[in-house]
Amino acid sequence: MSISMYSMTVPFYAGMLTNLAHVLTKAEAWASERKIDPSVLLNDCLAPDMFPLKRQVQIATDHAKGAAARLGGVDVPSFPDSEETFTELQARIAKVRDFILNVPQAGFEGAEDRDITLKVGPREMTFPGAQYLQGYAFPNFYFHMTAAYAILRHNGVPLGKADFFGRG
Repeated sequence: MSISMYSMTVPFYAGMLTNLAHVLTKAEAWASERKIDPSVLLNDCLAPDMFPLKRQVQIATDHAKGAAARLGGVDVPSFPDSEETFTELQARIAKVRDFILNVPQAGFEGAEDRDITLKVGPREMTFPGAQYLQGYAFPNFYFHMTAAYAILRHNGVPLGKADFFGRG
């Protein structure tokens, strides 16, 4: 039995972006209840050399839209990284989710073997589509999703594993 690249990509990212939106909703409500300035959470990071929450969300959404576009055979849209509020991050998540849900399924045909070339810093990396998805896109997406979740948990937002996976 074969699993299509579309079914491995679009439903996965759409669902996880919904979960990310849920986590941010809980964080914003928690901060509001405690009269904590939301910028405290949005600009916090786990270590001095890590990106803050808002950047983790931006990068996670970039990986979602990038994977869906590259594997779906369409141009990767460019969104400015200008979000400074929970509302703006929620709008970005919704925009990315809407984009990936509208990438035509037909574009994913043969994507598992299609060369995907990325410019990462000064170098280019090329992967067959399946390797790109499993060995680059998924791990990077999960890294930034997890970092966003961990920043919020570190600050005391009452989140659990079920929230991360959309069952909370």
